[in-house]
Amino acid sequence: MIYLNNAATTIQKPPAVAEAVVAAMAGAGSSSRGASASDLAAARSVAGARVKLARLIGFTHPERVIFTLNATMALNIAIFGSLRPGDHVITTDFEHNSVLRPLHELERRGVIELDYLRADAAGRLHMEELEGLFRPSTRAVVATHASNLTGAITDAAALAAAAHAHGARFVLDASQTLGALPVDMAALGADILCFTGHKALMGPQGTGGLAVAPDLELDPLVHGGTGVKSADPFQPLSWPEHLEAGTMNGHGLAGLDAALEFLLDLGADRVAEHEAALRERFVAGARAIPGITVYGAEDGHAHTGVIALNLAGVDSSTLADRLAFEYDIATRAGLHCAPRIHESLGTLQTGAVRFSFGWYTRPDDVDAALRALADIAAA
Repeated sequence: MIYLNNAATTIQKPPAVAEAVVAAMAGAGSSSRGASASDLAAARSVAGARVKLARLIGFTHPERVIFTLNATMALNIAIFGSLRPGDHVITTDFEHNSVLRPLHELERRGVIELDYLRADAAGRLHMEELEGLFRPSTRAVVATHASNLTGAITDAAALAAAAHAHGARFVLDASQTLGALPVDMAALGADILCFTGHKALMGPQGTGGLAVAPDLELDPLVHGGTGVKSADPFQPLSWPEHLEAGTMNGHGLAGLDAALEFLLDLGADRVAEHEAALRERFVAGARAIPGITVYGAEDGHAHTGVIALNLAGVDSSTLADRLAFEYDIATRAGLHCAPRIHESLGTLQTGAVRFSFGWYTRPDDVDAALRALADIAAA
């Protein structure tokens, strides 16, 4: 199989990841739930992953790196833990439902008011409209670092600067970029950075989290056991326990720890260069195929290794199915949990087929996908 669905999850991992998961399942205990050798091994693995994650994003407070099951849970913590009745929030048309649905729920409850930084038909955000969206009650700007549909990278630093100028916090969804690009939390101005472990970080599913700036407080989303301060009737104020209730995914975090070690040694800049070259190769080839429409402006935008397209006269789901069953090429069709950017691009009714590359994608994989598209287009 040629796997080109890395924006959903990576299945090709560094070998050390699976080895670490298997070793943890065979001998690791429960982090912060005992003092035996096995329990301490689990605690060391979790702590190691915190330190490595903080190092990857240039963050000097690893105790404020919080682990969750995925980026969706991390974003729910960031959103529900930050917002109060009467708050106003700005988000963008690029967003995934893991941002949109929590915000819509708070809007439906009458807790917040919500505005969107719009995208045009070429998939570019109208940054010139940003300043006019702020109100005295604006408490947060919540934005993805890159579209999970077109790969377009947002100007996160500009969004953060605008938010801070108005006394608001900036929440960055780095699900599509952490591991695929160099990400510096301070340079981007993120007060809260949310991530997932199973995409470009190349760790296991069931891992993710958020990093929270030291001057911010968040209300816990989940309350329960932490292994410390058990006599306290309320969630501890100490970090990371304040936002981590329940037994950790120690096996998954052992794998994430190994993935982070691999990535720190490799360098996210090398991954970015690799994916940029693959993207350029693929887009040039796809645009030369009659009937193919590639979505999203290429000029003036940096991109991750994610491309969305359609073939005239072929339903997007049919095209993805043919790629899978006739050519053994894995892609993803549909709306990609990102309805607003599809609406901007005019693909809300049709969906699109997304090709997404990773560290283990090779130029030969790109060429095979282009040959398959050309065959289907010529049929």
